[in-house]
Amino acid sequence: MTASATTPDDPRTRTDGLGWVTRAVFGDERVALTVGGRPPAGHRVVTRYAVVPSLERARFLLPLGAPRATAASLLAYNALRPPKVRAVRAVLGGIARLRGIEVARFPTLTVSLPDGVAADEALLAHRLAALLGGAPAYAACGVRPPDPNHKPTLQLFGADGRPLGYAKIGWNGATRALVTAEAAALRELPVLAGVPGHPVAPRLLAETAWAGQVVALVEPLPSDVRGVPVTDPPEVAAVLAVARRGRPPAPPRPLAGSTFLDRLTATAERAAAATPEGARAVAAVAALARRHGGTAVEFGHWHGDWVPWNLGRHAGRLVAWDWEHSGPDVPLGFDLAHDAFQRALVLRGEPAAVAAGAVDVQLDRYGDALGLEPAGRRLVADSYLLEMWLRTWRLADAGAGWNSALHPALLDVADMRHNG
Repeated sequence: MTASATTPDDPRTRTDGLGWVTRAVFGDERVALTVGGRPPAGHRVVTRYAVVPSLERARFLLPLGAPRATAASLLAYNALRPPKVRAVRAVLGGIARLRGIEVARFPTLTVSLPDGVAADEALLAHRLAALLGGAPAYAACGVRPPDPNHKPTLQLFGADGRPLGYAKIGWNGATRALVTAEAAALRELPVLAGVPGHPVAPRLLAETAWAGQVVALVEPLPSDVRGVPVTDPPEVAAVLAVARRGRPPAPPRPLAGSTFLDRLTATAERAAAATPEGARAVAAVAALARRHGGTAVEFGHWHGDWVPWNLGRHAGRLVAWDWEHSGPDVPLGFDLAHDAFQRALVLRGEPAAVAAGAVDVQLDRYGDALGLEPAGRRLVADSYLLEMWLRTWRLADAGAGWNSALHPALLDVADMRHNG
């Protein structure tokens, strides 16, 4: 994700979130970015953004030139956001509707191109608009601190404020893999729309390579979708529908000899070849096989990041997004395990060892509905926790860095569970 600064005030030279985001969104070296100054000679202005609230504390890049699109970029899906964030966006959205963003003293980011260079050749937002049919589109972008595991995103709106699409940008090895995986998952999901209980998922509108990046353009969520309260119990029936994909329950199979165990083993061995900590993962997978090899469970698909903040409701149906970690052939119950683990880790701020205990509690509570006997519940919990460490390693190995909440804590948890 590199770009040559063409003006002294080009924000792509910054080391903060504004620099990170602008390098991702404006990755073509022909694009000139200026803040408060004039474009270089021979360039024409293509679009402008308000940097809100300031260059030093940038949180939004809001499109200018279409007040309804500017307002929509702040108000769309506001019901899914935390109350404090919702309040700030509501105020700014109201100002934008009255053209207040246009006249406010927010810094203005001007995007320009050399004469003769077509916008859809050099600007991602214009390229995505072309993939959607060519109608003018206005892109908004949130700004967050640089993080090798996060993906810059663009929301596209028509001049009338109608949402057109939501784009994720994979800019390094870790995020390119995630964007590619989600695109593959979304291509498969439309055939499951009629499966009873299966959540609705946004459609994949387009996938493209751009300036060394991978970009997935996803259908907007319904405008009146509402988030699932974090206090709601897990959606067990939907988890089963995701796992079975409209098929009848599969016969239980032992862990030993499963493709899942083969995959765990192979990934742990790759980790061991890449980092000293990987040897502990190899030992943990071997201990898992010794302890649970003869235990039989049902295998199926999983969403991979089944948490309340990736779920909503619309027209009486459950909606699920962020399918970038989904995959087949895992022990049935992984999504419930993940739900419990992340609620404890993220919402309650508990350490990994305590969050692992929450997995046990949840599987004991709902295990009967999944057809899991006590030994199967323990298998699901132990193998899920190993899967999570291996995911953490894969992301770190691809350039995202270690998640300090999970490494080395999950290896310590695995040692305690297998030796306890």
